[in-house]
Amino acid sequence: MGGSVIAAIALSALDIAVLIVYLAFIAGMGVYFARRRRVSGDYFLAGQKIPWWAAGLSLLGTSLSAITFMAIPAKAFQTDWVYLLGNLMIVAVAPAVIWCYLPFYRRLKVTSAYEYLELRFGLATRLVGSATFLLFQLGRMGIVVYLPALALSAVSGWNIYACIVAIGLLATFYTTLGGIEAVIWTDVVQVVVLLGGVAVSFVVILMKVPGGAAEIYSTGLAAGKLHAMNLTWDVATASLWVVVLGNFFKFLIPYSSDQAVIQRYLTTSNERDAARGIWLNALASAPVWAAFFALGTCLWAFYQAFPERLNATGHPDQIFAWFIVNELPHGLAGLLVAALFAASMSSLDSSINSMSTALTTDFYGRLRKDSSDADRLRIARIATVVFGIVGTLTAIWLAWLGTKSIWDQFLKIMGLFGGGLAGMFVAGIFTRRAHQKGVLIGFAVSAAILYWASATGAVHFFLYGGIGILTCSIVGWLASLALTHPSKSLDGLTIHSLK
Repeated sequence: MGGSVIAAIALSALDIAVLIVYLAFIAGMGVYFARRRRVSGDYFLAGQKIPWWAAGLSLLGTSLSAITFMAIPAKAFQTDWVYLLGNLMIVAVAPAVIWCYLPFYRRLKVTSAYEYLELRFGLATRLVGSATFLLFQLGRMGIVVYLPALALSAVSGWNIYACIVAIGLLATFYTTLGGIEAVIWTDVVQVVVLLGGVAVSFVVILMKVPGGAAEIYSTGLAAGKLHAMNLTWDVATASLWVVVLGNFFKFLIPYSSDQAVIQRYLTTSNERDAARGIWLNALASAPVWAAFFALGTCLWAFYQAFPERLNATGHPDQIFAWFIVNELPHGLAGLLVAALFAASMSSLDSSINSMSTALTTDFYGRLRKDSSDADRLRIARIATVVFGIVGTLTAIWLAWLGTKSIWDQFLKIMGLFGGGLAGMFVAGIFTRRAHQKGVLIGFAVSAAILYWASATGAVHFFLYGGIGILTCSIVGWLASLALTHPSKSLDGLTIHSLK
Protein backbone atom coordinates (compact mmCIF):
# COMPACT_ATOMS: atom_id res chain seq x y z
CA MET A 1 0.00 0.00 0.00
CA GLY A 2 2.93 2.35 0.60
CA GLY A 3 4.57 2.26 -2.81
CA SER A 4 4.90 5.34 -4.98
CA VAL A 5 2.33 5.86 -7.71
CA ILE A 6 4.55 8.22 -9.66
CA ALA A 7 6.51 6.75 -12.51
CA ALA A 8 10.17 6.70 -11.60
CA ILE A 9 12.81 8.31 -13.75
CA ALA A 10 16.37 7.18 -13.13
CA LEU A 11 18.79 9.73 -11.72
CA SER A 12 21.74 10.61 -13.91
CA ALA A 13 25.30 9.73 -12.95
CA LEU A 14 25.89 13.38 -12.05
CA ASP A 15 22.83 13.44 -9.78
CA ILE A 16 23.99 10.29 -8.01
CA ALA A 17 27.49 11.73 -7.62
CA VAL A 18 26.10 14.90 -6.01
CA LEU A 19 24.01 12.83 -3.62
CA ILE A 20 26.88 10.49 -2.69
CA VAL A 21 29.25 13.40 -2.00
CA TYR A 22 26.66 15.03 0.24
CA LEU A 23 25.88 11.87 2.21
CA ALA A 24 29.57 11.04 2.62
CA PHE A 25 30.23 14.54 3.92
CA ILE A 26 27.44 14.25 6.50
CA ALA A 27 28.67 10.83 7.64
CA GLY A 28 32.19 12.22 7.90
CA MET A 29 30.99 14.96 10.22
CA GLY A 30 29.64 12.31 12.58
CA VAL A 31 33.00 10.52 12.60
CA TYR A 32 34.83 13.81 13.21
CA PHE A 33 32.73 14.83 16.20
CA ALA A 34 32.84 11.30 17.66
CA ARG A 35 36.48 11.89 18.61
CA ARG A 36 35.46 14.78 20.86
CA ARG A 37 32.70 13.09 22.88
CA ARG A 38 34.36 11.90 26.10
CA VAL A 39 31.74 12.67 28.76
CA SER A 40 27.94 12.74 28.83
CA GLY A 41 27.89 16.53 29.18
CA ASP A 42 29.60 16.83 25.80
CA TYR A 43 27.29 14.25 24.23
CA PHE A 44 24.14 16.01 25.47
CA LEU A 45 25.15 19.69 25.52
CA ALA A 46 28.32 19.93 23.37
CA GLY A 47 30.20 21.36 26.34
CA GLN A 48 28.00 24.48 26.00
CA LYS A 49 30.36 25.82 23.33
CA ILE A 50 28.01 26.10 20.35
CA PRO A 51 27.92 29.60 18.75
CA TRP A 52 24.55 31.32 18.99
CA TRP A 53 24.10 31.46 15.23
CA ALA A 54 24.72 27.72 14.86
CA ALA A 55 22.19 26.98 17.62
CA GLY A 56 19.69 29.24 15.84
CA LEU A 57 20.21 27.59 12.47
CA SER A 58 19.89 24.18 14.12
CA LEU A 59 16.54 25.27 15.57
CA LEU A 60 15.55 26.35 12.08
CA GLY A 61 16.70 23.03 10.63
CA THR A 62 14.71 21.10 13.22
CA SER A 63 11.52 22.97 12.29
CA LEU A 64 12.18 22.81 8.53
CA SER A 65 11.46 19.13 8.32
CA ALA A 66 10.14 17.15 5.41
CA ILE A 67 6.74 18.42 6.55
CA THR A 68 7.81 21.89 5.44
CA PHE A 69 9.77 20.83 2.39
CA MET A 70 7.12 18.63 0.81
CA ALA A 71 3.72 19.14 2.43
CA ILE A 72 3.59 22.94 2.62
CA PRO A 73 4.18 23.46 -1.13
CA ALA A 74 1.62 20.70 -1.70
CA LYS A 75 -0.87 22.48 0.55
CA ALA A 76 -0.40 25.79 -1.29
CA PHE A 77 -0.54 23.97 -4.63
CA GLN A 78 -3.89 22.40 -3.75
CA THR A 79 -5.48 25.27 -1.84
CA ASP A 80 -4.15 28.70 -0.82
CA TRP A 81 -2.14 30.61 1.81
CA VAL A 82 -4.64 30.43 4.69
CA TYR A 83 -2.15 28.65 6.96
CA LEU A 84 0.68 31.15 6.35
CA LEU A 85 -0.33 33.84 8.86
CA GLY A 86 -0.40 31.25 11.60
CA ASN A 87 3.16 30.19 10.85
CA LEU A 88 4.33 33.77 11.34
CA MET A 89 3.30 33.52 15.01
CA ILE A 90 6.75 32.12 15.77
CA VAL A 91 7.85 35.78 15.91
CA ALA A 92 5.32 36.45 18.70
CA VAL A 93 6.29 33.29 20.60
CA ALA A 94 10.03 34.09 20.66
CA PRO A 95 9.93 36.95 23.22
CA ALA A 96 7.55 35.00 25.46
CA VAL A 97 9.97 32.07 25.49
CA ILE A 98 13.03 34.27 26.08
CA TRP A 99 11.47 36.20 28.96
CA CYS A 100 9.36 33.54 30.66
CA TYR A 101 10.93 30.12 29.98
CA LEU A 102 14.57 30.37 28.98
CA PRO A 103 15.77 31.76 32.36
CA PHE A 104 14.56 28.65 34.20
CA TYR A 105 16.30 26.19 31.90
CA ARG A 106 19.58 28.09 31.94
CA ARG A 107 19.76 29.17 35.59
CA LEU A 108 18.69 25.82 37.02
CA LYS A 109 21.48 24.15 35.00
CA VAL A 110 19.30 21.29 33.76
CA THR A 111 20.11 18.85 30.98
CA SER A 112 16.54 17.71 30.41
CA ALA A 113 13.66 20.19 30.37
CA TYR A 114 11.69 17.78 32.54
CA GLU A 115 14.13 18.17 35.41
CA TYR A 116 12.31 21.45 36.01
CA LEU A 117 9.04 19.57 36.52
CA GLU A 118 10.59 17.50 39.30
CA LEU A 119 12.11 20.55 40.97
CA ARG A 120 8.77 22.36 40.82
CA PHE A 121 6.33 19.50 41.42
CA GLY A 122 7.91 16.09 41.99
CA LEU A 123 9.34 12.98 40.36
CA ALA A 124 6.01 11.65 39.05
CA THR A 125 5.39 14.84 37.06
CA ARG A 126 8.88 14.66 35.58
CA LEU A 127 8.42 11.06 34.47
CA VAL A 128 4.97 11.75 33.00
CA GLY A 129 6.31 14.79 31.15
CA SER A 130 9.32 12.98 29.77
CA ALA A 131 7.24 9.95 28.75
CA THR A 132 4.77 12.23 26.95
CA PHE A 133 7.63 13.82 25.04
CA LEU A 134 8.97 10.40 24.07
CA LEU A 135 5.56 9.30 22.78
CA PHE A 136 5.18 12.44 20.69
CA GLN A 137 8.62 12.03 19.16
CA LEU A 138 7.91 8.40 18.28
CA GLY A 139 5.02 9.56 16.12
CA ARG A 140 6.92 12.51 14.70
CA MET A 141 9.96 10.48 13.67
CA GLY A 142 7.91 8.19 11.49
CA ILE A 143 6.26 11.07 9.67
CA VAL A 144 9.41 13.08 8.96
CA VAL A 145 11.14 10.01 7.52
CA TYR A 146 8.17 8.62 5.60
CA LEU A 147 7.31 11.75 3.62
CA PRO A 148 10.69 12.42 1.96
CA ALA A 149 11.18 8.69 1.42
CA LEU A 150 7.88 8.65 -0.44
CA ALA A 151 9.11 11.46 -2.67
CA LEU A 152 12.61 10.02 -2.96
CA SER A 153 11.21 6.74 -4.22
CA ALA A 154 9.54 8.69 -7.01
CA VAL A 155 12.70 10.59 -7.88
CA SER A 156 15.14 7.71 -7.85
CA GLY A 157 13.06 4.67 -8.70
CA TRP A 158 14.24 3.08 -5.46
CA ASN A 159 11.88 1.06 -3.31
CA ILE A 160 10.28 3.30 -0.67
CA TYR A 161 11.32 0.96 2.14
CA ALA A 162 14.94 1.11 0.98
CA CYS A 163 14.73 4.91 1.01
CA ILE A 164 13.39 4.88 4.57
CA VAL A 165 16.17 2.58 5.74
CA ALA A 166 18.82 4.73 4.04
CA ILE A 167 17.59 7.94 5.71
CA GLY A 168 17.14 6.29 9.10
CA LEU A 169 20.50 4.52 9.17
CA LEU A 170 22.53 7.56 8.12
CA ALA A 171 20.91 9.89 10.66
CA THR A 172 21.30 7.27 13.39
CA PHE A 173 24.95 6.73 12.43
CA TYR A 174 26.20 10.29 12.77
CA THR A 175 23.96 11.09 15.75
CA THR A 176 25.18 8.05 17.69
CA LEU A 177 28.80 8.90 17.02
CA GLY A 178 28.81 12.65 17.50
CA GLY A 179 25.96 13.47 19.86
CA ILE A 180 24.33 16.90 19.92
CA GLU A 181 27.38 18.62 18.43
CA ALA A 182 27.20 16.48 15.31
CA VAL A 183 23.46 17.07 15.18
CA ILE A 184 23.80 20.85 15.34
CA TRP A 185 26.58 21.21 12.79
CA THR A 186 24.98 18.78 10.33
CA ASP A 187 21.75 20.75 10.78
CA VAL A 188 23.60 23.92 9.77
CA VAL A 189 24.86 22.24 6.60
CA GLN A 190 21.45 20.76 5.87
CA VAL A 191 19.67 24.11 6.25
CA VAL A 192 22.00 25.57 3.62
CA VAL A 193 21.39 22.63 1.27
CA LEU A 194 17.64 22.67 1.81
CA LEU A 195 17.23 26.41 1.22
CA GLY A 196 19.61 26.24 -1.72
CA GLY A 197 17.42 23.60 -3.29
CA VAL A 198 14.34 25.77 -2.85
CA ALA A 199 16.11 28.78 -4.37
CA VAL A 200 17.11 26.70 -7.40
CA SER A 201 13.50 25.59 -7.85
CA PHE A 202 12.27 29.19 -7.83
CA VAL A 203 14.81 30.18 -10.48
CA VAL A 204 13.86 27.28 -12.76
CA ILE A 205 10.13 28.00 -12.47
CA LEU A 206 10.53 31.73 -13.08
CA MET A 207 12.63 31.02 -16.16
CA LYS A 208 10.17 28.51 -17.62
CA VAL A 209 6.77 30.12 -16.92
CA PRO A 210 5.88 32.57 -19.71
CA GLY A 211 5.65 36.02 -18.17
CA GLY A 212 7.68 35.05 -15.10
CA ALA A 213 6.83 36.37 -11.64
CA ALA A 214 4.22 38.84 -12.90
CA GLU A 215 2.27 36.09 -14.65
CA ILE A 216 2.47 33.80 -11.62
CA TYR A 217 1.15 36.56 -9.37
CA SER A 218 -1.70 37.59 -11.66
CA THR A 219 -2.92 34.06 -12.37
CA GLY A 220 -2.57 33.05 -8.74
CA LEU A 221 -4.48 36.12 -7.58
CA ALA A 222 -7.27 35.55 -10.10
CA ALA A 223 -7.64 31.91 -9.05
CA GLY A 224 -7.71 32.71 -5.34
CA LYS A 225 -4.42 30.91 -4.70
CA LEU A 226 -3.11 33.89 -2.70
CA HIS A 227 -6.13 33.97 -0.41
CA ALA A 228 -4.67 34.24 3.10
CA MET A 229 -7.53 34.53 5.60
CA ASN A 230 -11.04 33.28 6.28
CA LEU A 231 -13.06 35.90 8.15
CA THR A 232 -15.48 33.69 10.05
CA TRP A 233 -16.03 32.78 13.70
CA ASP A 234 -16.58 29.09 12.98
CA VAL A 235 -14.32 27.13 15.38
CA ALA A 236 -14.42 24.05 13.14
CA THR A 237 -12.78 25.77 10.15
CA ALA A 238 -9.41 27.39 9.47
CA SER A 239 -10.69 30.90 10.15
CA LEU A 240 -8.25 33.75 10.75
CA TRP A 241 -8.52 33.73 14.53
CA VAL A 242 -8.34 29.93 14.69
CA VAL A 243 -5.20 29.88 12.54
CA VAL A 244 -3.45 32.73 14.37
CA LEU A 245 -4.39 31.76 17.93
CA GLY A 246 -3.96 28.06 17.29
CA ASN A 247 -0.51 28.53 15.80
CA PHE A 248 0.62 30.71 18.69
CA PHE A 249 0.03 27.76 20.99
CA LYS A 250 1.35 25.33 18.38
CA PHE A 251 4.72 27.11 18.47
CA LEU A 252 4.60 27.67 22.23
CA ILE A 253 4.40 23.91 22.82
CA PRO A 254 7.81 22.91 21.40
CA TYR A 255 9.61 26.12 22.36
CA SER A 256 8.54 25.80 25.99
CA SER A 257 8.38 22.05 26.63
CA ASP A 258 10.03 20.02 23.84
CA GLN A 259 13.44 18.59 24.73
CA ALA A 260 14.49 18.58 21.07
CA VAL A 261 14.14 22.37 20.99
CA ILE A 262 15.14 23.25 24.55
CA GLN A 263 18.34 21.24 24.28
CA ARG A 264 19.52 23.85 21.74
CA TYR A 265 19.04 26.57 24.37
CA LEU A 266 21.45 24.72 26.64
CA THR A 267 24.31 24.25 24.17
CA THR A 268 25.39 27.90 24.02
CA SER A 269 27.84 29.40 26.49
CA ASN A 270 25.33 31.71 28.20
CA GLU A 271 21.68 32.76 28.38
CA ARG A 272 22.19 35.81 26.17
CA ASP A 273 23.56 33.72 23.32
CA ALA A 274 20.67 31.27 23.69
CA ALA A 275 18.24 34.18 23.34
CA ARG A 276 20.05 35.39 20.21
CA GLY A 277 19.74 31.91 18.73
CA ILE A 278 16.00 31.88 19.42
CA TRP A 279 15.60 35.26 17.74
CA LEU A 280 17.62 34.17 14.71
CA ASN A 281 15.39 31.15 14.28
CA ALA A 282 12.19 33.17 14.66
CA LEU A 283 13.18 35.98 12.30
CA ALA A 284 14.52 33.56 9.69
CA SER A 285 11.51 31.24 9.95
CA ALA A 286 8.98 33.87 8.87
CA PRO A 287 10.38 34.49 5.35
CA VAL A 288 11.28 30.82 4.95
CA TRP A 289 7.71 29.70 5.67
CA ALA A 290 6.47 32.33 3.20
CA ALA A 291 8.91 31.01 0.60
CA PHE A 292 7.53 27.49 0.88
CA PHE A 293 3.96 28.72 0.41
CA ALA A 294 5.13 30.80 -2.56
CA LEU A 295 6.82 27.73 -4.00
CA GLY A 296 3.52 25.87 -3.91
CA THR A 297 1.82 28.68 -5.79
CA CYS A 298 4.66 28.79 -8.32
CA LEU A 299 4.29 25.05 -8.89
CA TRP A 300 0.56 25.55 -9.46
CA ALA A 301 1.24 28.34 -11.98
CA PHE A 302 3.84 26.21 -13.74
CA TYR A 303 1.41 23.35 -14.27
CA GLN A 304 -1.31 25.78 -15.32
CA ALA A 305 1.04 26.91 -18.06
CA PHE A 306 2.09 23.35 -18.91
CA PRO A 307 -0.81 21.08 -17.87
CA GLU A 308 0.40 18.24 -20.07
CA ARG A 309 3.46 17.86 -17.81
CA LEU A 310 1.43 17.15 -14.67
CA ASN A 311 0.87 13.56 -13.61
CA ALA A 312 -2.75 13.51 -12.44
CA THR A 313 -2.34 10.11 -10.76
CA GLY A 314 0.35 11.25 -8.35
CA HIS A 315 -0.01 11.67 -4.59
CA PRO A 316 -0.60 15.37 -3.72
CA ASP A 317 2.33 15.43 -1.30
CA GLN A 318 4.62 14.36 -4.16
CA ILE A 319 4.01 17.36 -6.43
CA PHE A 320 7.39 18.90 -5.63
CA ALA A 321 9.10 15.57 -6.26
CA TRP A 322 7.33 15.29 -9.61
CA PHE A 323 8.70 18.72 -10.53
CA ILE A 324 12.22 17.71 -9.45
CA VAL A 325 12.08 14.54 -11.52
CA ASN A 326 10.82 16.07 -14.72
CA GLU A 327 11.91 19.70 -14.83
CA LEU A 328 15.30 20.13 -13.18
CA PRO A 329 18.49 19.62 -15.21
CA HIS A 330 20.95 16.88 -14.28
CA GLY A 331 23.03 17.78 -11.26
CA LEU A 332 20.40 20.12 -9.86
CA ALA A 333 18.05 17.17 -9.44
CA GLY A 334 20.77 15.54 -7.34
CA LEU A 335 20.96 18.70 -5.23
CA LEU A 336 17.22 18.57 -4.63
CA VAL A 337 17.39 14.89 -3.70
CA ALA A 338 20.12 15.83 -1.21
CA ALA A 339 17.75 18.52 0.09
CA LEU A 340 15.09 15.84 0.59
CA PHE A 341 17.57 13.89 2.68
CA ALA A 342 18.46 17.07 4.57
CA ALA A 343 14.82 17.86 5.31
CA SER A 344 14.31 14.45 6.86
CA MET A 345 17.61 13.98 8.66
CA SER A 346 17.66 17.46 10.24
CA SER A 347 14.48 16.56 12.11
CA LEU A 348 15.19 12.87 12.68
CA ASP A 349 18.60 13.50 14.25
CA SER A 350 17.06 16.02 16.65
CA SER A 351 14.38 13.57 17.68
CA ILE A 352 16.63 10.59 18.36
CA ASN A 353 19.28 12.66 20.16
CA SER A 354 16.77 14.43 22.40
CA MET A 355 14.94 11.17 23.11
CA SER A 356 18.25 9.61 24.12
CA THR A 357 18.92 12.59 26.39
CA ALA A 358 15.48 12.39 28.00
CA LEU A 359 15.63 8.63 28.55
CA THR A 360 19.15 8.70 29.95
CA THR A 361 18.64 11.77 32.15
CA ASP A 362 15.03 11.40 33.30
CA PHE A 363 14.83 7.64 33.67
CA TYR A 364 18.20 5.87 33.78
CA GLY A 365 20.23 8.60 35.46
CA ARG A 366 17.44 9.67 37.82
CA LEU A 367 16.42 6.19 38.93
CA ARG A 368 20.03 4.92 39.10
CA LYS A 369 21.76 7.77 40.85
CA ASP A 370 24.85 5.66 41.50
CA SER A 371 25.53 5.24 37.77
CA SER A 372 28.83 6.63 36.51
CA ASP A 373 29.22 9.17 33.74
CA ALA A 374 30.67 6.43 31.54
CA ASP A 375 27.56 4.33 32.16
CA ARG A 376 25.29 7.22 31.20
CA LEU A 377 27.27 7.88 28.03
CA ARG A 378 27.06 4.20 27.08
CA ILE A 379 23.30 4.10 27.71
CA ALA A 380 22.86 7.32 25.71
CA ARG A 381 24.56 5.81 22.68
CA ILE A 382 22.58 2.57 22.97
CA ALA A 383 19.35 4.56 23.30
CA THR A 384 20.26 6.61 20.23
CA VAL A 385 20.64 3.45 18.16
CA VAL A 386 17.40 1.97 19.50
CA PHE A 387 15.38 5.13 18.87
CA GLY A 388 16.86 5.45 15.39
CA ILE A 389 15.74 1.92 14.61
CA VAL A 390 12.29 2.51 16.12
CA GLY A 391 11.85 5.71 14.09
CA THR A 392 12.82 3.87 10.94
CA LEU A 393 10.39 1.03 11.67
CA THR A 394 7.62 3.56 12.38
CA ALA A 395 8.19 5.13 8.97
CA ILE A 396 8.06 1.69 7.36
CA TRP A 397 4.74 1.07 9.10
CA LEU A 398 3.38 4.40 7.83
CA ALA A 399 4.51 3.51 4.31
CA TRP A 400 2.67 0.21 4.51
CA LEU A 401 -0.44 1.77 6.07
CA GLY A 402 -0.66 4.91 3.93
CA THR A 403 -2.00 8.29 5.12
CA LYS A 404 -4.62 10.77 3.96
CA SER A 405 -2.75 13.99 4.69
CA ILE A 406 0.70 14.04 6.23
CA TRP A 407 0.54 17.71 7.15
CA ASP A 408 -2.81 17.48 8.91
CA GLN A 409 -1.79 14.32 10.73
CA PHE A 410 1.39 15.97 12.01
CA LEU A 411 -0.50 18.96 13.42
CA LYS A 412 -3.06 16.70 15.07
CA ILE A 413 -0.32 14.70 16.78
CA MET A 414 1.34 17.87 18.05
CA GLY A 415 -1.89 19.16 19.54
CA LEU A 416 -2.95 15.87 21.12
CA PHE A 417 0.37 15.01 22.74
CA GLY A 418 1.91 18.41 23.35
CA GLY A 419 -0.80 20.61 24.84
CA GLY A 420 -1.03 18.95 28.24
CA LEU A 421 2.75 18.75 28.54
CA ALA A 422 3.16 22.47 27.87
CA GLY A 423 0.30 23.13 30.29
CA MET A 424 2.28 21.58 33.15
CA PHE A 425 5.09 24.07 32.51
CA VAL A 426 2.59 26.95 32.41
CA ALA A 427 1.12 25.90 35.76
CA GLY A 428 4.58 25.52 37.27
CA ILE A 429 6.07 28.78 36.05
CA PHE A 430 3.13 31.16 36.35
CA THR A 431 1.32 30.00 39.52
CA ARG A 432 2.39 29.60 43.15
CA ARG A 433 -0.38 27.27 44.31
CA ALA A 434 -0.20 24.51 41.69
CA HIS A 435 1.23 21.24 43.02
CA GLN A 436 1.88 17.74 41.73
CA LYS A 437 -1.51 16.15 42.46
CA GLY A 438 -3.40 19.04 40.92
CA VAL A 439 -1.23 19.27 37.81
CA LEU A 440 -1.49 15.54 37.11
CA ILE A 441 -5.28 15.80 37.39
CA GLY A 442 -5.17 18.72 34.97
CA PHE A 443 -3.03 16.69 32.59
CA ALA A 444 -5.52 13.79 32.66
CA VAL A 445 -8.50 16.09 32.10
CA SER A 446 -6.65 17.76 29.24
CA ALA A 447 -6.02 14.40 27.58
CA ALA A 448 -9.69 13.43 27.92
CA ILE A 449 -10.94 16.69 26.43
CA LEU A 450 -8.49 16.50 23.55
CA TYR A 451 -9.59 12.95 22.82
CA TRP A 452 -13.21 14.13 22.73
CA ALA A 453 -12.33 17.06 20.46
CA SER A 454 -10.45 14.77 18.09
CA ALA A 455 -13.19 12.13 18.02
CA THR A 456 -16.07 14.56 17.44
CA GLY A 457 -14.37 17.15 15.23
CA ALA A 458 -16.13 19.86 17.24
CA VAL A 459 -13.21 22.27 16.83
CA HIS A 460 -10.48 22.70 14.22
CA PHE A 461 -7.33 20.76 15.05
CA PHE A 462 -5.33 23.99 15.10
CA LEU A 463 -6.97 24.67 18.47
CA TYR A 464 -5.94 21.37 20.06
CA GLY A 465 -2.67 22.74 21.41
CA GLY A 466 -4.27 25.79 23.01
CA ILE A 467 -7.07 23.70 24.51
CA GLY A 468 -4.52 21.29 25.96
CA ILE A 469 -2.37 24.04 27.49
CA LEU A 470 -5.25 26.00 29.00
CA THR A 471 -7.16 22.95 30.25
CA CYS A 472 -4.14 21.39 31.93
CA SER A 473 -2.93 24.61 33.56
CA ILE A 474 -6.33 25.94 34.69
CA VAL A 475 -7.77 22.62 35.87
CA GLY A 476 -4.42 21.80 37.47
CA TRP A 477 -4.42 25.09 39.36
CA LEU A 478 -8.05 24.70 40.50
CA ALA A 479 -7.46 21.10 41.59
CA SER A 480 -4.41 22.25 43.53
CA LEU A 481 -6.53 24.78 45.40
CA ALA A 482 -9.02 22.06 46.32
CA LEU A 483 -6.50 19.40 47.39
CA THR A 484 -4.02 19.56 50.22
CA HIS A 485 -0.38 18.90 49.48
CA PRO A 486 2.84 19.26 51.50
CA SER A 487 4.34 22.69 50.96
CA LYS A 488 7.81 23.10 49.44
CA SER A 489 10.15 25.95 48.68
CA LEU A 490 9.50 27.54 45.29
CA ASP A 491 12.50 29.84 45.40
CA GLY A 492 13.69 30.35 41.82
CA LEU A 493 11.04 27.99 40.42
CA THR A 494 8.22 30.39 39.45
CA ILE A 495 8.09 33.67 37.58
CA HIS A 496 7.32 35.31 40.92
CA SER A 497 10.58 34.13 42.53
CA LEU A 498 12.92 34.01 39.54
CA LYS A 499 16.47 34.98 40.41
